[in-house]
Amino acid sequence: MPLTDRERAILDFERTWWTEPGPKETAILERFELSTTRYYQLLNELLDNEEAVDFDPLVVRRLRRLRDRRRRARFESPLVQEPPAQ
Repeated sequence: MPLTDRERAILDFERTWWTEPGPKETAILERFELSTTRYYQLLNELLDNEEAVDFDPLVVRRLRRLRDRRRRARFESPLVQEPPAQ
């Protein structure tokens, strides 16, 4: 299924968001009228869409790598262990 205009706009935004003034969260709200939580939900779904890879392979692969790194860090980080009781 081809990407929607909004999906293409999200990928375009991810390619250039740091060039815009102000925080990313503000730009997301102003441009897409979405909460940041909903935006990232849509973005994560989009990263698993092969049409997105065809549209912008560099952005999608970069974002997949970041997502994978964050997941690994979250699940592989050592738990803080308390010292044994004396």
